[in-house]
Amino acid sequence: MARRAAIGAVAGTLAAGGLAAEIISRPDTLQNRVLAASPPRDPARTTAARAKVAQQPSLATAGEDRDSSFVAAKKSKVATQTGKPQEYAGYAAAAKAGSASPGLLVSKSGPLTDAQARRHLLNRATFGPRPADVQSLEKLGIDKWLAAQLSPTATDPAGDQAWKAVKLAGADPATVRRSIPEYSWEAMFHTGFATLGRQVFGSRQLFEVVVDVFANHLHVATPSDRGWDVAPQYAVSVIRRHAFGRYGDMLKAAMRHPAMLRFLDNDASTRDSVNENLGRELLELHTVGVSSGYTEKDVRASAYVLSGRGATKEGAFEYDADKHRTGRVKVLTWSATNSSATGGLATGDRYLDYLARHPATARAIARKLVVRFVADSPPAELVDRLAQIYLRNNTAILPMLTALFRSSEFWNSLGQKTKRPLEDVVSSARALDLPFGPATAKGLEAVYWELNNLGHAPLAWPSPNGYPDVAPAWASAGQMLERWSMHRAMTYGWWEGMKHTKLPAALRPRKGDTYREWFDRLGERLIGQRPDARQRTALSTFVQAKPTARVDHGRMEWQAGHVVALVLDSPQFLAR
Repeated sequence: MARRAAIGAVAGTLAAGGLAAEIISRPDTLQNRVLAASPPRDPARTTAARAKVAQQPSLATAGEDRDSSFVAAKKSKVATQTGKPQEYAGYAAAAKAGSASPGLLVSKSGPLTDAQARRHLLNRATFGPRPADVQSLEKLGIDKWLAAQLSPTATDPAGDQAWKAVKLAGADPATVRRSIPEYSWEAMFHTGFATLGRQVFGSRQLFEVVVDVFANHLHVATPSDRGWDVAPQYAVSVIRRHAFGRYGDMLKAAMRHPAMLRFLDNDASTRDSVNENLGRELLELHTVGVSSGYTEKDVRASAYVLSGRGATKEGAFEYDADKHRTGRVKVLTWSATNSSATGGLATGDRYLDYLARHPATARAIARKLVVRFVADSPPAELVDRLAQIYLRNNTAILPMLTALFRSSEFWNSLGQKTKRPLEDVVSSARALDLPFGPATAKGLEAVYWELNNLGHAPLAWPSPNGYPDVAPAWASAGQMLERWSMHRAMTYGWWEGMKHTKLPAALRPRKGDTYREWFDRLGERLIGQRPDARQRTALSTFVQAKPTARVDHGRMEWQAGHVVALVLDSPQFLAR
């Protein structure tokens, strides 16, 4: 108990001064963390005003969504842009021009050094760098490294190996149905385990980050009650297939996939009793958003257009003309006449093309990417520029990413994003350079369930709006303590298949090291910078020795893992 108390005290000292200090001061329990599926209500809004917004969502504040409501309630800091926002011809040129204002977690002003620019890029474009990622970026330089990561034809042998280690990951409905009992969730869990595996072991990291963005945007909860045989394939054939393609294609694929149609009850829709779930979420979450000007009449018309789309008992897509609602329909500025139910599927595809190319959808997709890669409160000018690029390129995603990484806003956002539980745990595994092995599938399963306890298991958010991607949604004292426990679990190898046989030599003190030399080397390896004076003092307090003293290797044989974990507890490691 004394040792645990000492670890907690030192971890608190390491975290002091950053977001973690605020988190551990809050009284929230893990069970009561701020993870509501709906955004916090604005106390200034009267009941009558909320009723009007329900009837006409266009009355909502421009750009308002669940994540923006979290940030508005929190009043988070936003980096101050220096100079006129612009895009550069090369990624490295943008990095040289970028500068960082005092941030949420990392205080730095003035132009970024080369090392800071590389670490900033790795924190955002990966789930956390492995040593090999650091070496690759140093060798290739920013331009070549990003070009390789943005390649739509790049391969990922390590990620493929992790995926294939989990038997039913991404399996098609026929394979699932013949492999497990009816309504078993095993294949859905396997897909979550394997998704985690790609994030931990894969080298095609930017692709995995973008997959995560769109898995939350066109979200199908995996697991969910009716997805047992179809949800595993959705993750592959809809999200992964189109993540570096065109959003319009991804949207149409989602609206024909049995997993989405079942998840939002469209397969239960009939011409006489049209279920509005899919039609509503298509407008609110998947495309134009609540501030675009649609009304409840538009929602009903949207549901009419999509009626008839469903799934067979065997888990295949089917269009049933007998269930399609015919008649005149109008949504926003789009209209059509469903004079024949047999043409309803084609009419629906035209409707989806209209929504995918709508300027409000362009802004919504741009905002998602900017929130993920730049800041919780996204710079409006960058969102607008990316939206225009989206429209000019027929909804293609890669041109938006290219412009984003060439923007001054991206390189000016040092310290403006924080890791959610998933990124915290995965980046810990990658920082420790955990190896793949014969038992890794079991290790991934164990880590998945720990993430489930933290509320952030891959693909598992229960509501259609996907996981929040802003810091205030994940701020609680209980959760931070759980994360610190995970750092120790990773460092000490609590799970077979997700551990080293012993702490790697690069993380252990060398012969003749002073504690300061060891601490500095750990900082450079794990957080990309040496601990500051306050943190170095905290680490020295834990080891009960002066920084200038020689390392007691006998004593550190067991305690070294705690020192490594304490560095992972720091606010610099929490920065994304």
